[in-house]
Amino acid sequence: MKLTTAQALVRWMLAQRTELLDGSQAPLFPGVFAIFGHGNVLGLGNALEEARDRMPVWRGHNEQGMALAAVGIGKATHRRQVGVATSSIGPGALNMVTAAGVAHANRLPLLLLPGDTFTGRAPDPVLQQVEHFHDPTTTVNDAFRAVSRYFDRITRPEQLLSTLPQVARVLTDPADCGPVVLALPQDVQAESYDFPSALFEPVVHRPLRQRPDLQALAEAARAIRGASRPLLVLGGGVRYSGAAGRALRFAEQHGIPVAETTAGRTLVPHDHPLHAGPLGITGSTSANVLAGEADLVIAVGTRLQDFTTASWTVFSPDVHLVSLNAARFDAVKHGSFALVADADEGLRELTDVLGSWQAPADWARQALTERAKWDHHITSLRRPSAGLPTYAQVVGVVNDVSGPTDYVMTASGGLPGELIGGWRAKGESTMDVEYGFSCMGYELAGAWGAAIAHTEGVVTTLLGDGSYLMLNSELFSASFAGHGFVAVVCDNDGYAVIHRLQTGQGGAGFNNLYADCTTGHSEPPRTDFAGHAAALGCAVFPVDSLGDLEGAYRKAREVAVSEKRPAVVVIRTHPSSWTEAGAWWEVGVPETSHRQEIAAAREEVLEGKARQVRYLS
Repeated sequence: MKLTTAQALVRWMLAQRTELLDGSQAPLFPGVFAIFGHGNVLGLGNALEEARDRMPVWRGHNEQGMALAAVGIGKATHRRQVGVATSSIGPGALNMVTAAGVAHANRLPLLLLPGDTFTGRAPDPVLQQVEHFHDPTTTVNDAFRAVSRYFDRITRPEQLLSTLPQVARVLTDPADCGPVVLALPQDVQAESYDFPSALFEPVVHRPLRQRPDLQALAEAARAIRGASRPLLVLGGGVRYSGAAGRALRFAEQHGIPVAETTAGRTLVPHDHPLHAGPLGITGSTSANVLAGEADLVIAVGTRLQDFTTASWTVFSPDVHLVSLNAARFDAVKHGSFALVADADEGLRELTDVLGSWQAPADWARQALTERAKWDHHITSLRRPSAGLPTYAQVVGVVNDVSGPTDYVMTASGGLPGELIGGWRAKGESTMDVEYGFSCMGYELAGAWGAAIAHTEGVVTTLLGDGSYLMLNSELFSASFAGHGFVAVVCDNDGYAVIHRLQTGQGGAGFNNLYADCTTGHSEPPRTDFAGHAAALGCAVFPVDSLGDLEGAYRKAREVAVSEKRPAVVVIRTHPSSWTEAGAWWEVGVPETSHRQEIAAAREEVLEGKARQVRYLS
């Protein structure tokens, strides 16, 4: 079949299918986000136009926003579908690097197709080309190498024959999942080749279900049997495996309390008697108390980043760790008993090997007792109070109104702590907190992608004023394309959570809250978020008090669904009220300073580092 490189790529994408968690099939690539420029409009642009009746193409307005929306699709479909974004080379391509970092840090599938410079070099230097004096093969797309699981520059059409199987492997392999970048020189996009028709035969990609090594399984089982206070920690790998039910049955059969990581939130029903709560800095005191007393942790599908482990101070120094993970890279960390396997298969076989073994009943009861204390604390934080509403109160209203099929999101600032620590799950895998890269702006762009992918319930994203101002162009993109979601914008006058970190570690408030920033005005201007969102085609619901929030949020939900466009709720919130889990976080406090407050904070850092578990046995 004589096709251009771009035509062949699009035809191959159309042939790829995926098996969803419920066993049904869907396109592996549900659509493409595109901003065209001289580097991709004629090659890939024409190929996509030819397939427009089979491959949806959504016009974005910021390349980073488009690619973040594509990441949102991957998360909302539990890594079963892959969002695609294309741009020209130059600033458009570089704008997508941040989104690649988000996908890389969070182990999420993403396919980026940036244009590239001419391989023939006859017209060099061309518009937007960055020239390297000592290496003419280097282009701006090489910036993607640090944030790609797989990178290739296609310099001949026939190279697709060897690279496309690798593209599919990385995007669908639980152990290797992450962003793929195919840099496409604009002359090569337009070149033709006689491709074998077999390349375009339909292929169904099913999740790999790797089973554990038998000896490793026996060693892990011995470690678990020797424990009297085991704790099961569930991460995103459990979600992507569809193993939430298996994990709960494992916990119930063996009487093991369960904690969740950020990526594992909403895997466990909130009121389950074995639910200890979320773990770590943005988690709960209930899970953290149990983690501190546990003599063995069974970590399933988690990379155990610093927010989950409180910079490795949340566990006892004498704890043992069994790490069940599809990626050996994560399973071997920190001297754990490594069990390399799919979460569902690994837990099933571990259950069989453990048989009737159970942890002491009083240990399981402690989880219920500790979580009841945390629930009481969250309930008290949600009660109405004088002054500006707090994040906890706003989250409480959204939580109470939301149903079991709704999907809630956030990414940066103080709201991750409120959602991770305070949200009470009503449905399984119904939360996306992008806290691997903590990318400001993901809240709106990712919500666009989630609204495309999430077929049941309402998508709600919560964000601060800083994130709104960072990246809001995709509100118009979603409105234009007809994808509805609710955005709750909490305006607290600046980057309040970084101000909290700054002053909490002894520093002076500087350049975070508007009150601490340099300004040329006696009365600095305020952003009219409602007016701005309305100008981008959104329905808007300004709220003056906490008492008005529930009604406004209910109306926003109705409009988002009925009118198929974003509905934005805007509310002023308190700048310094937070939900605290009482955990420590290692940050770079200056060793020398003229401020006594910083010197005191440095001493606290040294005390914290003395409690860190450096390597488990």
